[in-house]
Amino acid sequence: MATDPRLARLAPRTTTPQPPPPPPPPPQSAFTSSSLALDGVSENPAFTTTNNNIHTSKSPSPSTTTPSSSSSYKLRYCTVCASNNNRSMEAHSRLSLSSNPVISFGTGSLVRLPGPSISQPQVYPFNTTSYATMYEELLAKDARLYRYNGCLNMLERNKHLKWGPERFQDWVVGAPRLSQTERGDKGAQGTEAGVVDVIFTCEERCWDAVVDNLLDRGAPLNRPVHVFNVDIRDNHEEALVGGGAILELAEALNQAASEERDRTGSDAWDGGSGEARREFDERVPDILAEWQERWPNLPALWTLAWF
Repeated sequence: MATDPRLARLAPRTTTPQPPPPPPPPPQSAFTSSSLALDGVSENPAFTTTNNNIHTSKSPSPSTTTPSSSSSYKLRYCTVCASNNNRSMEAHSRLSLSSNPVISFGTGSLVRLPGPSISQPQVYPFNTTSYATMYEELLAKDARLYRYNGCLNMLERNKHLKWGPERFQDWVVGAPRLSQTERGDKGAQGTEAGVVDVIFTCEERCWDAVVDNLLDRGAPLNRPVHVFNVDIRDNHEEALVGGGAILELAEALNQAASEERDRTGSDAWDGGSGEARREFDERVPDILAEWQERWPNLPALWTLAWF
């Protein structure tokens, strides 16, 4: 039977096309708005970001994931900036919170804090002025100004870490530091003998001052010390970033030291023998190079000096 051509013309108009099936839902992303904290840092450990300018979450380092027989072993550290208030104290705080033995110093002739103007800094002597005294004085002078510029918050942190700023050039290396432990300075436990294994400075002129001072001392103890400079701008924000970077470098050094201490024996290592620590000394440049790749915006220097 023939088909009516009029019905053929009407067919496209009367036939309702079926919609295509909906696409499958996209896979759930690991990065969602609920995984971010207020500052934009991911709270999801599976999400990591690598950026040359902003150092955010990273994969755990081997030192924090692979236990060893001496994984609790920590090198002894010293942090140094100009006034022993901002950068060195932020690094002191980070290291002590991670149970690293640490002391800190300044290299300037006097402690200088920002004042009402550039030409009017607040000046204090090293070794004899406590952080609490500086805090109370600035609070009485102009609480609004010194809270606004961050000095009061900085001193509030500092006075809970140690008694007061110390000058590196006045440090008698090898002299017992028992009073610091007795009054509860954070990180003082383990530094009672008055020597350290690593010095971190936070500015190149401080690094120069430390290295020159060590040369002037003449190495009476004949004991090696690694001196690093991590160049950190002197403001509160950069100090926070730099303190975290110094802690990461310290943990990498701790891991290498633990491995070499296991290999050579604790007696030879703890005695500061040059032979026992030779392999560790040779590994330090590679450790620093790997660290520098992760922190390209914090230029670093290193040398091996002697107490």
